[in-house]
Amino acid sequence: HNCSILHHVTLGGSGKKGVDRHPKVGSGVLLGAGASVLGNVRIGDGCQVGAGTLVISDLPDHSVAVGVPAKIIGSFVDVSAQPSIGMNQILNQEDASIVT
Repeated sequence: HNCSILHHVTLGGSGKKGVDRHPKVGSGVLLGAGASVLGNVRIGDGCQVGAGTLVISDLPDHSVAVGVPAKIIGSFVDVSAQPSIGMNQILNQEDASIVT
């Protein structure tokens, strides 16, 4: 689905056997280095997950999340943006494409 997964990313299942327990990654997503996505969670289309972030709950489409656990710090203004293509890993105050 056209996503970019940088080095040392963990996509891990959790929960009981026989139920859906693995993460779903949407189209255009960028998962930063060392990020962990655990359990039956959905990373929405066009999301950007920062390096070292722990995602244990769903992220809405076009959101930007960082931290342990993940906290949404902004969202993309242009809903057609695909962080997986741009690979921009630097969020600065002048970036007009993200609303905080």
